[in-house]
Amino acid sequence: MATVRCLIALAVTKGWTIYQLDINNAFLHGELTEEVYMKVPDGVPNPENKVCRLKKSLYGLKQASRQWFAKLTSELLHLGFIQSKNDYSLFIKTQNQTHTLVAVYVDDILITGLNHSEIVALKSHLHNKFSIKDLGELSYFLGIEISRVENGVFLTQSKFTRELLADCGLDVSKPAKTPLPVKLKLTNSSDEPYTDPTQYRCLVGKLNFLTHTRPDLSFAVQTLSQFMQSPKLSHFNALTHLLRYVAHSIGQGIYIQSSSQLVLRAYCDSDWAACPDTRRSVTGYVMLLGTSPISWKSKKQSTISRSSSEAEYRAMAAAASEITWLVRLLKEMGLSNLQPVQLRCDNQSAIHIAKNPVHHERTKHIELDCHFTRDKVLEGLIDLTYVPTADQLADMLTKVLSYPQHSELISKLGMLQLEPPPVRL
Repeated sequence: MATVRCLIALAVTKGWTIYQLDINNAFLHGELTEEVYMKVPDGVPNPENKVCRLKKSLYGLKQASRQWFAKLTSELLHLGFIQSKNDYSLFIKTQNQTHTLVAVYVDDILITGLNHSEIVALKSHLHNKFSIKDLGELSYFLGIEISRVENGVFLTQSKFTRELLADCGLDVSKPAKTPLPVKLKLTNSSDEPYTDPTQYRCLVGKLNFLTHTRPDLSFAVQTLSQFMQSPKLSHFNALTHLLRYVAHSIGQGIYIQSSSQLVLRAYCDSDWAACPDTRRSVTGYVMLLGTSPISWKSKKQSTISRSSSEAEYRAMAAAASEITWLVRLLKEMGLSNLQPVQLRCDNQSAIHIAKNPVHHERTKHIELDCHFTRDKVLEGLIDLTYVPTADQLADMLTKVLSYPQHSELISKLGMLQLEPPPVRL
């Protein structure tokens, strides 16, 4: 999804139109390279009890999606496209310093670029080869609604959200101003088990899909996902609170805005020893291209940190890894001169550790992979910058904030709500 958001942000700034295609019966085009046999269908005379050897794939085969993608890839490579090394589902063709970009998700294809004749020729070739359904300009993709607004586009999942709330069977009419109650700490050892763990897992899974356009839900969903195996009543109550928040912010989404200068900025933060059960910290980061959020994550760290500085340093390493990948991806798309990327952190001690190449007593216990940040600073890819906690956009990805802080960070993050929330569902 980060690749799709990058593609949309680039197209909006460049003034390119994004077209969407759908391949008819995509999996039937895949050619098998291994021996696969199937029983003769019922109703077909088969006195000798023979089986069929498949030459092409069918729906239901484990190989079907892989073979279809291999077939499509070979066609695009034949047309002069180059498969991205940073995201194999992205194909790029550069001709006379103009780029044509193709993003593939199973049988859904996005095409954009400056050369309109190249796009028309590509559509024609794919239709002759596979039979396509031309869906016109991009408006709905993988459950995401794309609306054109002044100076940009607005990404939301309001249709999916309404369906989720209609199917949940819970009373969500009472509004909630924050995703989770402030200062809530959920544990594995709390009260009695919830009676319907399948419902809990289903709802959390759907909410996880909703985070594609709702970074404000990432921390809450990450927290609730930790209790999927045996949810307790307190976990379900927290889930209900989150659904009440979602119900009264249905139109919330991200605003991909056209920018005169596409600059990559990053924010990273951590909440030290946030988990009451494991005492592990939580990492949060968010990346903005211009003023548009294109990548974010909230995740519990894999090991225990001995200090808040170490926890922040680990968060920096995760953000530095994402920055490295994004810079390479955007360079393939035709965006250069992105570095040094400003990585903003609200912990001065962690910044000093990353900038100081000398090991000492305070850092020798930190694993080598965490010093990835230091390497990127020395390479000139990242420029570490201090930012006050009040302006730390990643803060909402590591903890539950009060309503005023939460609202302010949402607005700074480039999130909007274009339609009034419903009074009752």
